[in-house]
Amino acid sequence: MKIEDKLTASVINGVKELYGAEAPAKMVQLQKTKKEFEGHLTLVVFPFLKMSKKGPEQTAQEIGEYLKKNEPAIANYNVIKGFLNLTIASDVWVELLNRIHADAQWGIQKATEDAPLVMIEYSSPNTNKPLHLGHVRNNLLGNALANVMAANGNKVVKTNIVNDRGIHICKSMLAWLKYGNGETPESSGKKGDHLIGDYYVAFDKHYKAEVAELMEKGLSKEEAEAQSPLMQEAREMLRKWEANDPEIRALWKKMNDWVYAGFDETYKMMGVSFDKIYYESETYLEGKEKVLEGLEKGFFYRKEDGSVWADLTAEGLDHKLLLRADGTSVYMTQDIGTAKLRFQDFPINKMIYVVGNEQNYHFQVLSILLDKLGFEWGKDLVHFSYGMVELPEGKMKSREGTVVDADDLMEAMIETAKETSSELGKLDGLTKEEADDIARIVGLGALKYFILKVDARKNMTFNPKESIDFNGNTGPFIQYTYARIQSILRKAAEAGITIPAVIPTGVELSTKEEGLIQMLADFTNVVRQAGSDYNPSILANYAYDLVKEYNQFYHDFSILREENEALKVFRLALSQNVGKIVKLAMGLLGIEVPERM
Repeated sequence: MKIEDKLTASVINGVKELYGAEAPAKMVQLQKTKKEFEGHLTLVVFPFLKMSKKGPEQTAQEIGEYLKKNEPAIANYNVIKGFLNLTIASDVWVELLNRIHADAQWGIQKATEDAPLVMIEYSSPNTNKPLHLGHVRNNLLGNALANVMAANGNKVVKTNIVNDRGIHICKSMLAWLKYGNGETPESSGKKGDHLIGDYYVAFDKHYKAEVAELMEKGLSKEEAEAQSPLMQEAREMLRKWEANDPEIRALWKKMNDWVYAGFDETYKMMGVSFDKIYYESETYLEGKEKVLEGLEKGFFYRKEDGSVWADLTAEGLDHKLLLRADGTSVYMTQDIGTAKLRFQDFPINKMIYVVGNEQNYHFQVLSILLDKLGFEWGKDLVHFSYGMVELPEGKMKSREGTVVDADDLMEAMIETAKETSSELGKLDGLTKEEADDIARIVGLGALKYFILKVDARKNMTFNPKESIDFNGNTGPFIQYTYARIQSILRKAAEAGITIPAVIPTGVELSTKEEGLIQMLADFTNVVRQAGSDYNPSILANYAYDLVKEYNQFYHDFSILREENEALKVFRLALSQNVGKIVKLAMGLLGIEVPERM
């Protein structure tokens, strides 16, 4: 039974005995005692004044006295105005630690047979270039959110929609045909996504040169852009692709396969994965079909030029294009098509889209359209909207000079982690393999934690140097504390000390130790809140607060040198459980923790 539940029952009994009144459970408001006061839990007594017919201080005094006499869990109390601060007895804390100790997955709920199915879409790359810093934030958020939703007892399906068709893809294809001389990932030693990205840049360079040349001949910018032979060829290629031209389709497949092989390496390094991948080339026609069905039912209307629109003025929005005059799809059409296929594949109860905040309006519209078209989860779809991520000026410029490549970023982070860890002597005495693995765990942990500790809705600046600091609110600080705890536990085992399955009560605890147990118990609420608020940063900041408290405890108290055996065992068990919860919290964020450092 939770301490709060136990106390609630005792307060209800006390009010009945003292004032002859029945207090409903929801009247008993218990909250964590503020740091500046003595106590663990605080009871707000104002709701009981009508029953006691006395002032707040006297009422608090009487309830406190009753609890001290009749509730063994209460060791002491003090009254500050209308607030009754309660100190919980040491044995109650040890019992609570025993509950945490007995549960390897404390705070994590398993999905039952009839649990709701939550689908989460994230990543959404284009096959004309590699993943970049913006994708890194997207992937890390999507992956963490999927873990958090699963930890709240939901069935979760992680899904990705790949933008694998359209004019931007044709630009890379055309440039490769024109300037590639048959170059392949094997012949060039480049990852496939980088190779194709280079040709996308090459197209742009040649196209700009053509436009400049035409403008010199007296054409306006618009005319020059429209008449650029290169752009006309790219459009022609798209038309052939849509008409299923076998040659163009074969080239498209070959080049996209190079890109997917490259993406897979990036995803693997980042530690993210998907249960099901959808491709726009397979969903856009489905969307078209759904839109035409909506047109027949009178949900949409056709303009004179043949284009199809949705009138959303009744919902306070404007008119939205769904099919162009030439019958081609727009993004909205593709999203409708993807929704249709997903709904066929899975019994979705909730759909979450992890997409940047520049698409807020798009998802407002999509929600209304899906609802009109009869998708049950359309109305309640969640757009998990996040802000931009940037680097401090002048840091880690990429090949294109503007966008930071995800692979370069991860590589640089691992390199920096290796340098920093070596300077601080944290890799001493390790083999090269061990040192490399720790550099990978620390470098990627630093990147992930720095990005995930920020509320997703905010824009942020990712500072590589700051993120690898071994002090402060960083991934490496948390990882180092975890490794320190494992080292203490190894030394205890070497000294022949075992931690029993049940930790004996009867030890006198310090407020620091009680506070740590209270924080561990709170992990359950933290996981729940991160899920209900769709906010992984709550978990990240909880992990930091927990290790900060633990480090103060480690600094102030002996563990292995403690002479009282019972207290030594208690402190080892407390340390072990702090390690366990840190590993669970970081695991939900997709961050590994090293056993030694």
